[in-house]
Amino acid sequence: MDAAHFVFAPFLGYLWSFSRLFVRAPSGRKRFNVLGALNAITHEVITVTNDSYINAQSVCALLMQLASLHVNIPLTLVLDNARYQKCAVVQELAARLHVELLYLPSYSPNLNLIERLWKFVKKQCLYSKYYADDDAFTKAISYCLQHTHDLHKKELDSLLTLRFQTFEKVQIINV
Repeated sequence: MDAAHFVFAPFLGYLWSFSRLFVRAPSGRKRFNVLGALNAITHEVITVTNDSYINAQSVCALLMQLASLHVNIPLTLVLDNARYQKCAVVQELAARLHVELLYLPSYSPNLNLIERLWKFVKKQCLYSKYYADDDAFTKAISYCLQHTHDLHKKELDSLLTLRFQTFEKVQIINV
């Protein structure tokens, strides 16, 4: 589980031009916040979205959505160390819903599988794309997230693997 904050602003890919070229770009800095939980096996995504802030209430809403799926297996959420994810309200609700919260070590986003999904969504929906208004922008992101387990399955199967690099012997050298 993690949050992504998509900004309605220009994201250029590559642009080479010998003459002056004007690229259409949206104006403003409107944000579309997505708090998502990724099923590591099926690549299905459950989301809570808003235009303001991701906070403890957003995390609780996502926990309630996950609990309503009526999964009869133990549920473990992998989280980073965001303050709103570690507050007492979230911890109490997770305990009541029998959801285990597994916090990653600080500065290790590479261990959170959903970070790869956010990168994929940005590549699909933001880079070198123009949206006339923020409604089309949010619809494109929502559509991409809704179809992670069917339309984008082939691409995501190779991207969202459970293989992580591990180190057997780690030596720390003080400089």
